[in-house]
Amino acid sequence: MRPLVVTTFVTMDGVMQAPGGPGEDPSGGFSHEGWLPPFFDDVLGEQMSTWFTGAQDFLIGRTTYEIFYASWPQMISDDPVSQGLNFKKKYVASRTLESVEWETAELLRGDVGEAVRALKAQDGGELQVHGSAGLIQTLLREDLVDELRLAVFPVVLGEGKRLFGDGAIPRTWRLGHHAVSSTGVLITTYRRVGEVETGAVGPEYE
Repeated sequence: MRPLVVTTFVTMDGVMQAPGGPGEDPSGGFSHEGWLPPFFDDVLGEQMSTWFTGAQDFLIGRTTYEIFYASWPQMISDDPVSQGLNFKKKYVASRTLESVEWETAELLRGDVGEAVRALKAQDGGELQVHGSAGLIQTLLREDLVDELRLAVFPVVLGEGKRLFGDGAIPRTWRLGHHAVSSTGVLITTYRRVGEVETGAVGPEYE
């Protein structure tokens, strides 16, 4: 069994849509594309390189596949992110694509939940998800995410696709690694623990 790890950039209000720049994902009339670059620094860059180095394969949605395929084959370098995205296996979850052109990509067929469970059941290293807002919603509803790696940026947008939408299964998570970049980005990892526990606070309960 190998872990499924979701890595994503989010704002303080949980928005993960189009962090990189104009044209990335303007769907829904989103007007804040490119909110990430002003906060990027060496600390975040080094952490992303470390995380990408640990990937065996990637699992991405259609939009993220198209964004990656349009850019990364033209940016081949020794950088771990470039090496990972260009040369490691990429499984693409899509209901609309009939085929994928990237030679290291493979289209997942049939039910996404069942296909991902089969991938997780294999021996091997991390199956990493990047971007892919719609796919992440499916993975959370199917309770397939083992670890969340979140870079939380000090900005609030008030609109856009969010990491946690309706239908996410209630779960508790345990904080692992945490760091802060020079620009105030909170870099964290959370491992899934289990069911949500409830309690009560206040003098009447003492």
